[in-house]
Amino acid sequence: QVQLVESGGGLVQPGGSLRLSCAASGFTFGHSAMSWYRQSPGKQRGWVETITRGGSANYADSVKGRFTISRDNGKNTVALQMNSLNPEDTGVYYCNNYPAVSTYWGQGTQVTVSS
Repeated sequence: QVQLVESGGGLVQPGGSLRLSCAASGFTFGHSAMSWYRQSPGKQRGWVETITRGGSANYADSVKGRFTISRDNGKNTVALQMNSLNPEDTGVYYCNNYPAVSTYWGQGTQVTVSS
């Protein structure tokens, strides 16, 4: 059974930082490209960034230079370091494969950027 468990969200002021983590189980993590996705209020869930199984990263333009994705294949985890946060980064953040597998979605973790 596949499980993706996101954590690390919270309330942060504009300009602040957060580090999200995703623990994966139930599939061959090391063979999978992993991504973070975000659902902002009133919007559909969208792609934020991907890290390939080899460690190469691709980012949405909106987060390039501010967010850094990383993975630990020994621990089956993927992380998202988010810096210089702004209110537009508010939303529920999810991890999943890339492309996303519809049956893999977890609960996500809420990130709120507000003063």
